[in-house]
Amino acid sequence: MNETSKVSLQPLQNHPGALALTPRDRAAIKHQRPRCIWLTGLSGAGKSTLANALEVQLHQQGLHTALLDGDNVRQGLCRGLGMDAEARKENIRRIAEVARLMVDAGLIVIVAAISPFRADRDAARQLFPEGSFVEVYVSTSFDVCAQRDPKGLYREARAGRIKNFTGLDSPYEAPLAPDCEIDTSEVELALACARLSALLQI
Repeated sequence: MNETSKVSLQPLQNHPGALALTPRDRAAIKHQRPRCIWLTGLSGAGKSTLANALEVQLHQQGLHTALLDGDNVRQGLCRGLGMDAEARKENIRRIAEVARLMVDAGLIVIVAAISPFRADRDAARQLFPEGSFVEVYVSTSFDVCAQRDPKGLYREARAGRIKNFTGLDSPYEAPLAPDCEIDTSEVELALACARLSALLQI
């Protein structure tokens, strides 16, 4: 039995949710420091592209990861939630809680979600141990995102067929002090991934 598998089994405390294994135990067997790297920015800013490329890079390094993409999460965990302010708040709350559980499991979790409201991102950060939440502002401008319009959403929103669209008739509150800022119209994908890897201190 190697050192990372030696876990001291103590009697569980008599309260709901008591667990024998700690987050440190789960991380040790994976030989990595669990983190949540949270990518926020407008629709079309490049969050998903960057998140996918980063996960591939970390996977190639032999690291254990999980990716929570806002669009994919809305197909399951957050299916049925609308786009009004309260629904968006609940959407981010659910994503953050799942990310926290994954970090507790020892994973490096990458979240790619518009997450337009500063208070919701701050609330997400509070769920994680100090230093394990990394906020990345994908700061690609509205004009560039609208020009890209990969899903046709900007066109639909401007035609009035989508309401509460972030950056148009619903606000986006940019981070005041992100851990990293990347404009994907100016920074190449490989360089952006390198910057994020360095930020994770892997």
